[in-house]
Amino acid sequence: MAEFIDLVLLAMLALTALWIIFLKDLFAVVMLFGIYSFLSALIFVNLDAVDVAFTEASVGAGISTVLMLGTLALTGRQEKERLSTRSKLLPLFVVTLTGAALIYGTLDMPPFGHPDNPVHQHVAPRYIEESPKEVGLPNMVTSVLASYRGFDTLGETVVVFSAFIGVFSLLGVRRKKKKDLESGLESHRVLQVIAKVIIPLVILFALYVQFHGDFGPGGGFQAGVIAAAAFILYALVFGLPKAFAVVGPKFLQWMAAFGVLLYASVGLYSMYKGGNFLDYNQLAADPIAGQHYGIIIIELGVGFTVFAVMLNIFYAFGSQAERSNVQ
Repeated sequence: MAEFIDLVLLAMLALTALWIIFLKDLFAVVMLFGIYSFLSALIFVNLDAVDVAFTEASVGAGISTVLMLGTLALTGRQEKERLSTRSKLLPLFVVTLTGAALIYGTLDMPPFGHPDNPVHQHVAPRYIEESPKEVGLPNMVTSVLASYRGFDTLGETVVVFSAFIGVFSLLGVRRKKKKDLESGLESHRVLQVIAKVIIPLVILFALYVQFHGDFGPGGGFQAGVIAAAAFILYALVFGLPKAFAVVGPKFLQWMAAFGVLLYASVGLYSMYKGGNFLDYNQLAADPIAGQHYGIIIIELGVGFTVFAVMLNIFYAFGSQAERSNVQ
């Protein structure tokens, strides 16, 4: 049954991708990209990769859709017609050849999910057997990402921060006077009332995801995106000037850098205590307690950075769109 569901979802995924290729309405393309991410999240759920599905749903179907809509506000809704007379046969040939090579490469891959696969003979048993004793967290995904692969997760956090620097360098956040940026759904009182009810619940759920990631699906990445979504909703309903008054761009810039430094400081402190970089065992007399402290702190750093970066990128797109509308 699970394989049948996978096939159905993959077929829907392929149809969605093909539909995106032929559409000229970019708004519809953005909506289909959100559907594509949601279908991907369903596939991950069916594969029991709930943490990955959580991230895909919140980032791919959530924040990314909002940011692409912000991009449309700057570029326009319709794709421009190309007047090029170049033949399309060469790109078609290259794509077909690449696809055939990728399919050929899968022929040597071991059977999907087979217990004799190399990953199930070395890496997975090591984590399954030793993680409860070395890390002591019920959620093994958090143990792997935050402890065993702490270097990789730090690198991912730095990549998120670097993406913010790139976007901010290109766009920046333009702070206009309130009369120039009187945006938001000011006349929609029903939406404002609903938003006032939903936003605190979303923030509360983000805190739950942040601090419950040790015991179930969640963690800093997902919590940061969910919290950013709450403030993005606030900005969309009440306007950017009011959102700036609650959480300003300057504060978010410092917060993004602070999250990365907080993560790295755990590694520096463990070195100061005589251990290796990101050796959480050095944070407390009991190694298991040290693992818990280290994971909580670095997850907070990830949450701070992701929240600040996502919200500030939205501010950059939103303020640019407001400026273009005013002009």
